[in-house]
Amino acid sequence: MADTFRLTLAQANPVMGDLAGNANKVREVWAEAKAAQSDMVAFPEMFIVGYNAQDLILKSALQAAALAEIEQLAVDCAEGPVVAVGGPLVQDGALYNAYFILKGGKIAHTQLKHHLPNYTVFDEERLFAHGPMGGPYDVNGVRVGSPICEDAWFEDVPETMEETGAEILVVPNGSPYYRDKFDRRMNHMVARVIETELPLVYLNMVGGQDDQVFDGGSFVLNPGGQLATQLPVFDEAVAHVEFERTAAGWRCKDGPKALLPAGEEQDYRVCVEALRDYMGKTGFKKVLLGLSGGIDSALVATIAVDALGAENVRCVMLPSEYTSQESLDDAEDIAKRLGVHYDYVPIAEGRAAITNTLAPLFEGTEPGLTEENIQSRLRGLLLMALSNKFGEMLLTTGNKSEVAVGYATIYGDMAGGYNPIKDMYKTRVFETSRWRNNVHRDWMSGPEGEVIPVNIIDKPPSAELRPDQKDEDSLPPYDVLDAILFMLVDEDKSVADCVAAGYDRETVKRVEHLVYISEYKRFQSAPGARLSKKAFWLDRRYPIVNRFRDPS
Repeated sequence: MADTFRLTLAQANPVMGDLAGNANKVREVWAEAKAAQSDMVAFPEMFIVGYNAQDLILKSALQAAALAEIEQLAVDCAEGPVVAVGGPLVQDGALYNAYFILKGGKIAHTQLKHHLPNYTVFDEERLFAHGPMGGPYDVNGVRVGSPICEDAWFEDVPETMEETGAEILVVPNGSPYYRDKFDRRMNHMVARVIETELPLVYLNMVGGQDDQVFDGGSFVLNPGGQLATQLPVFDEAVAHVEFERTAAGWRCKDGPKALLPAGEEQDYRVCVEALRDYMGKTGFKKVLLGLSGGIDSALVATIAVDALGAENVRCVMLPSEYTSQESLDDAEDIAKRLGVHYDYVPIAEGRAAITNTLAPLFEGTEPGLTEENIQSRLRGLLLMALSNKFGEMLLTTGNKSEVAVGYATIYGDMAGGYNPIKDMYKTRVFETSRWRNNVHRDWMSGPEGEVIPVNIIDKPPSAELRPDQKDEDSLPPYDVLDAILFMLVDEDKSVADCVAAGYDRETVKRVEHLVYISEYKRFQSAPGARLSKKAFWLDRRYPIVNRFRDPS
């Protein structure tokens, strides 16, 4: 009976639907594990396909192709460490979220996910069947149990594995980031360790997939809840962890323990990684955006440079007669600080042409919101023309406050392929901009120092679509607006709850109304990095046609 057990953890970044590419990643890490004389190499949940595959996983052609890749992996990795990798499995007409144990040239064991998450971004109830609570599998004389992701958030599956002989728990995950989620994961896993008195390996994937970022942060806990190894967040990592048999059972030897960054840094890193992977996995190389001289576009430009490098970012100033000299100066200033390509494209001529074209139809009416929106939509048209001509993806720059209340022009400044700050409230945009000016990390491709001019951060926000316009002409102050939105959107609180918290009822009702009537805009908006449990898209799904208003 062996007294040591070496496990290789692959905290890896799959590409959705790239079955062959993901299988090759398995082979590469397996070779490292073999060289390290590991007994087993483990990959995250659904790694062969990618996660969260949504309805793509229902394609029978994908299911068959994924199984074929896994069967070929078993053959290719027959002489060396056991391979554990996630993928779909069809059995007796039912589709399961499965974890495949590859040993001796074949699939030696399959663990089927029992608890299926059906909240926030997850729809597993409509995609998969519930698997039975299975037992452990053998790896060179060691009994390993693998509760799949959600199965480890409940006590029954791990306890069943312990009762049927498991000695070590290896938990494969596809767990996307939201703020402060790491602490929740850790608390749940510590509970499982205390209940089973078994060491537990929490293995999570990394990388961006549409709006979600998987943040890694894999770790190993010993019985009692002691942390033995902590992998970094967001980075791909291969770690070899060593277990030894003791009189009290298996224990993991102490390994490296990465320091986890603070929440504001993790949020910013998500924005960077989401854009970087969205670009890389869709095949785009370069981006462009309208640079207004305001804080939102300044922060998006900074994120883009940190994600892709200044050589891959084009910023365009599209001034009208309402654009202040201060905004012109600020836009040029940040473009120089970031080192990006900078274009100056006035919209006066195009706007005059549109005004003349519409003049016979608009005769006798007063200028107003329509004329303001024409400016925004003309900018969107010009930016999309540049995107088409040069093959650069257009980034949109609306923050969560604007997205929530519709303070953005559909087919205008909402035009674009991705929005890095879609789930970042305006007050946090200010905080994040100040943070980035003071902090630089090696994963940032942009320059150090004060990249966002202080004047951009300090000046009152304005769309500059009419003389002397300020955002607060149309909206409550952002500290008030964001606090109300957080209660209504993120916490699903009532109007009465907001009033009890000290906010004016008329203001709360107005904000509630704006949120509801803006649903059609969000339905057509670009995807963006998910930072919270109530990001606009899969986390919060509301009807477009809706007359309900909270009567409280």
